[in-house]
Amino acid sequence: MAKTSTKTTDYDESKIKTLSSLEHIRLRSGMYIGRLGDGSNPDDGIYILLKEIIDNSIDEFIMGHGTKIVLKVDGNKLIVRDYGRGIPLGKIVEAVSIINTGAKYNTEVFQFSVGLNGVGTKAVNALSSHFRVVAFRDGQFSEAIFERGKLKKQHKGKEPKQANGTYVEFTPDPEIFPDYTFNGEFIEQRLWNYAYLNTGLTLQLGSQVFKSEHGLKDLLEHEVEEDHMYDLVHFRGDRMEFAFTHTREGYGENYWSFVNGQHTSAGGTHLSAFREGILKGINEFYKKNFTGQDVRDGIAGAVSIKLENPIFESQTKNKLGNTEIRSWIVQETKTAVEDFLHKNNGASKALLDKILYNENIRKELAVVKKEAKEVAKKIALKIPNLKDCKYHLGDKKFGEDSSIFLTEGQSASGSMISSRDVYTQAIFSLRGKPQNMFGKKRAEIYKNEELYNLMMALGVENTFEGLRYNKIIIATDADHDGFHIRNILLTFFLLYFEELVAAGHLYILETPLFRVRNKKETRYCYSERERDEALKALSSPEVTRFKGLGEISPKEFGQFIGPDIRLLKVDIKTLKDIHETLQFYMGKNTPERRGFIMENLI
Repeated sequence: MAKTSTKTTDYDESKIKTLSSLEHIRLRSGMYIGRLGDGSNPDDGIYILLKEIIDNSIDEFIMGHGTKIVLKVDGNKLIVRDYGRGIPLGKIVEAVSIINTGAKYNTEVFQFSVGLNGVGTKAVNALSSHFRVVAFRDGQFSEAIFERGKLKKQHKGKEPKQANGTYVEFTPDPEIFPDYTFNGEFIEQRLWNYAYLNTGLTLQLGSQVFKSEHGLKDLLEHEVEEDHMYDLVHFRGDRMEFAFTHTREGYGENYWSFVNGQHTSAGGTHLSAFREGILKGINEFYKKNFTGQDVRDGIAGAVSIKLENPIFESQTKNKLGNTEIRSWIVQETKTAVEDFLHKNNGASKALLDKILYNENIRKELAVVKKEAKEVAKKIALKIPNLKDCKYHLGDKKFGEDSSIFLTEGQSASGSMISSRDVYTQAIFSLRGKPQNMFGKKRAEIYKNEELYNLMMALGVENTFEGLRYNKIIIATDADHDGFHIRNILLTFFLLYFEELVAAGHLYILETPLFRVRNKKETRYCYSERERDEALKALSSPEVTRFKGLGEISPKEFGQFIGPDIRLLKVDIKTLKDIHETLQFYMGKNTPERRGFIMENLI
């Protein structure tokens, strides 16, 4: 933890600094690409760099130029070649190195672009130890090579055999991204998203080809497979495409939303308008006044819109803020839903059965919830489960930096409570091992005191929309009991709040397993490999193995939940895998599971 200094520092003209665009990007890289990471999370910076380059190629396709993009991963070097118009040869250096330079400010050239601020490619260049770009146009080419954003070579000439387009190769700078590794599955998922959103486009990665004929319908069919109650609703208009269905196994709502090809993982106004349009269309068709909860519980949907001037909440563009689009999205969705139901009698009957089923379940749960609330009122003062943060004032749900740690026992929570940020970090202490809820009806979680209190703390006892924290962090010991509790909590969230997980709110806290120190230096190690490296680097060290979080002193713990906190995001690869995976790990103790445990026991 940082120490406060009493030393007086002179504040004069010499302390005022002016950074170049390149210096600012490298110094404040998080402002441009979000988190840095090491490649273990699909939102890590190295994948954002790749996205920024591919986005430019996608913009070419959207404007009708080039139907193929070829990619290659060569160690830590990434290569992207498109067959669009190619960057104008005389502006190739400026286009990839000078902020606020580009053609995307001109709507005659790019109408529906994600990268409207002229920063993306420049950030990739600045954050790469090697960056090479070649533009091909009508038998001519222009090439520029950079190192950490600084131009090293430039060359022009003739290249009659090359088709028009742009070639980019770059290596993320290890000074910015130390110890990174590319995860092939994360890259493949991004390419599939591009394919689903751009029918007619072919993306190629090695021998793999990514292509979609039916757009978002293909995406949803891949996600839910046979777990849908009726044929998928699919609509494609000039500015919007969407698809949705209801699943048999799922609870809550799951959506994939996009703006100009950008995955808006946090949704935004387009998603809320889409949800409203579904409700209005269904109520209009059935001449009913069903609630949104009854209509949408169990839904899986995808929506994509095109906007000339999208307003995103950050450079990472994960949430749309445009408010003027609401009315036309609601109306277009409503009309398309009504039209589909009129033309598909089987689907309209299955959907009505699902809504009535949801309605009955909600009424049954209302009785259980009422009883649970009465019990909670009587015992609330006896359960010091939640140490809330001071952020919650008025009607706020959560801020981007708010989080709640789910800990096992009082010893672990004690260290956290003493070292946490009281304004943004809350602590919920589990009293022992929670019940495994796999195979239980939803009503059972309201009868379980521990899980009910957890839902109350999170604000999701009624709907996911009441969530009080941006990040829910499972913080259990690195031993067998801790891993078991982690799996029980994961099962709870994946079964009953999968939309919360899909929206990226669930994390696992990584804490050090070892402390290696001598008189001069202390190193905290998160793996046996790191421990062994520390033992070689330090002379006469002593090693401490942390068996539980409670063994880490509050003074030490503060750095592990501070600005350098290590979090592993819980991602859902596809909805179809959830039930099958939970059945294997958390269901009955089958011979297959016992065999798996024996084979993988170390």
